[in-house]
Amino acid sequence: AFEMPPHPQMALVQSVLVRSLVSRFWEAPYRSSLVRWGTDLYDRFLLPWYVRSDIDGVVADLLDHGYEFDRSWLDPFMEFRFPLIGETVVDGVELELRRAIEPWHVLGEQVSGSGTARYVDSSVERLQVRADNFNPERHIITCNGVPLPLQPTDRPGVSVAGVRFKAWAPWSSLHPSIEAHGPLVLDVIDRWSERSRGGCRYSVTHPGGLSYESFPVNAVEAESRRSNRFFRHGHTPGRVDVAALDELAAALPREYARTLDLRKHAEIT
Repeated sequence: AFEMPPHPQMALVQSVLVRSLVSRFWEAPYRSSLVRWGTDLYDRFLLPWYVRSDIDGVVADLLDHGYEFDRSWLDPFMEFRFPLIGETVVDGVELELRRAIEPWHVLGEQVSGSGTARYVDSSVERLQVRADNFNPERHIITCNGVPLPLQPTDRPGVSVAGVRFKAWAPWSSLHPSIEAHGPLVLDVIDRWSERSRGGCRYSVTHPGGLSYESFPVNAVEAESRRSNRFFRHGHTPGRVDVAALDELAAALPREYARTLDLRKHAEIT
């Protein structure tokens, strides 16, 4: 979350953080046992909620050791790396969508016009869905018809989940037979009425199917483009089979408990 800061003041804060950590461990080396996170490294720590929680722990440790480091200094890094996509309220449930981290895979060697190259698959993206006032006994939140594996956080009433999806279909990618999943449609399903109470829609690219002819001139235009691809409508109409959704949720892989990988549900999406 702190690579290549786009502003000199952010680079200065990054340097202060690194120098503070070096000084802290020089004075008091870490001698406790390390934690083996396993698949949480590709699940929990790719979502902005848990990255922020981890940063809070680092800042608290610095303060405990006498380093006057202000937590608010790192807020620009969070907003830059995890920009807000959009938010809405459906049936009392507050939904927030933010970009998350998705590592890119390096493919095998291929012959190109200038020789041999190893392409990077940048077609897969990830976002975080945060649900406030979410009650799983009353609601089911789905993305493109698949239940989200929302996990409760340390804040009461707040649950988060990640959605991994194929944003676009380049000619060379890790899974060339899987089509792009956009637009992403999120529904808040009411268990009692077995219908969607509403939702939102996020278009990964231009909603009109066009391509932008130029790069954004500044951060304001970039944020405007992103917000224009989020719509507070577009939910799935008609009756929903709640029992089938519960069976599908029970069959979701538990290896990545907080992430829904839409590539594994291509026949549904």
